[in-house]
Amino acid sequence: MAAARPDISLAGHRQHWLHDPARHWGQTNCYVDLWIELLHALGHAPEAALGFAAGLDFEGDQFTFFKFPQHDLEQLFGVKVLELAVYDTLEAQVLEQVRRGRFVLVEVDGFYLPDTQDVSYQLEHTKTTVGINAFEPDARRMTYFHNAGFYALEGDDFDAALRRLPTIADNEDVLFPYAEFVKDTGLRLAPDALRARARALTRTHVAGRPAANPLLAFAAALDARGAQLAGRPPAFFHKYAFNTLRQLGAAFELFGSHLLWLNTEADPRLSAAATDCDVIAAGAKTLQFQMARAFARNKTAGLSAPLGAMAQAWDRMFDQLDRALAA
Repeated sequence: MAAARPDISLAGHRQHWLHDPARHWGQTNCYVDLWIELLHALGHAPEAALGFAAGLDFEGDQFTFFKFPQHDLEQLFGVKVLELAVYDTLEAQVLEQVRRGRFVLVEVDGFYLPDTQDVSYQLEHTKTTVGINAFEPDARRMTYFHNAGFYALEGDDFDAALRRLPTIADNEDVLFPYAEFVKDTGLRLAPDALRARARALTRTHVAGRPAANPLLAFAAALDARGAQLAGRPPAFFHKYAFNTLRQLGAAFELFGSHLLWLNTEADPRLSAAATDCDVIAAGAKTLQFQMARAFARNKTAGLSAPLGAMAQAWDRMFDQLDRALAA
């Protein structure tokens, strides 16, 4: 068996606290969730790298699908993320990288991932990313990070997810999947140095936040399109909510956790900013339930009203951060 980290096992892996089901958003999006668990498994503190969430914006039809910036991962942890140029069989190249001690991130179809039972497994074809650790192509088995957990994939599902089935492999119209590999340079900053570097990165992300309040922009879009969206099938609502309210709420809940991690000196401005992050995270979750009921009843008038208080929290939060993070 080849493994990027042979010491990581299904029995031994413990989920990071950022994925505690008691949080407002126990899961965020597949890429961020994967990286939280992967960094945790490498012995890093994922909380240090969450300052980028400050830049979340409303993009007109969705909130930013937020991801850990590669620059931040390298600056904080010495972790480099490089594209894997797939030109041979995918399994041969994955095997090469894991033998070198590198996790391989591959875009696969959630239709073939049993860990998505009752969500997409054997129900819906959907793009998602897995982080491969142990890889045994002859045994048709691998272990991998996905969403908030660590799992095993084997047999026919392994073949299908990696496009090994004859109906897939023999089809010249099928593209190779997008893949990356992770090089850990071994950088380990002392706790104070890590916080200092994280604070500097966060200052940059806060300075680069959207020029206009994205909560107000989302409210305007919801008022303009609410009736149109309410007429769509229920399955569409779940996709819409995932790409709007879930990204909004999850991003700011993570950002609030980052601010609390930074706040070793009990700065009341950072504490207040973290509280406002929680207002946004909790408000987004409540609004998601309200929106589901409203869309089901085709009654969307006034649906954007709760976003007013969340927009005020966004303004207060950045006002506090501008002062707390001033050089």
